[in-house]
Amino acid sequence: MFGDNISTDLIVPGRLSHLRSNLPELAKHVLEDADPTFAQKVQVGDYVVAGENFGTGSSREHAAHVIKLAGIKAVIAKSFARIYYRNASNIGLWLITADTETIKTGDTIEIDLKGSRIIVNGTDSILCHIPDGILLNILLDGGLIPHLQKNGGFAL
Repeated sequence: MFGDNISTDLIVPGRLSHLRSNLPELAKHVLEDADPTFAQKVQVGDYVVAGENFGTGSSREHAAHVIKLAGIKAVIAKSFARIYYRNASNIGLWLITADTETIKTGDTIEIDLKGSRIIVNGTDSILCHIPDGILLNILLDGGLIPHLQKNGGFAL
C-alpha cells in the first residue's frame, strides 16, 4: 500500500534516466524509490494500491509502461493525476478509483467489473469506479492502438 502523491519520479527512479529507452530494465526498478523492496516482491497479476493523486508530476509515459511491464494488473487509488490517467489508458493499464483506506499490503484483491466493486480477502466489498464507455472498450482491447486497429481506426 502506497500513500498519497506517488509521483512519476517515484514510479520510475529519475537516477535511472540513462535507461529510458530500455523499459524492461526500468520495470525491474518500478516504485523502488517509494518502497525499496517493491520491485523484487511484485509478481505478475499483483495490484498497486495507493492514496490520492497517484502518478502526479511529469508526463513521462514510462511511468505507466513500467507498471504494466512489471506485470501489475491494475492500480487502485483514491485519485489519479490526469496526465498519468491518460497515459495509462492509452497503453491499456487499468486504473481503478476507490476508497483504499481499508486495503492492506498482502490482502487478496479481486475486481468485479460488472458490480463495480473490489472484493478484499474474499469477503469485504468496496465500491469503485470502473471506466465505462469508449474508455472501457479501449482497456478491454489492451490500449488505444489495439483498439483502433480492431475497430478500423487506422492501419499501421
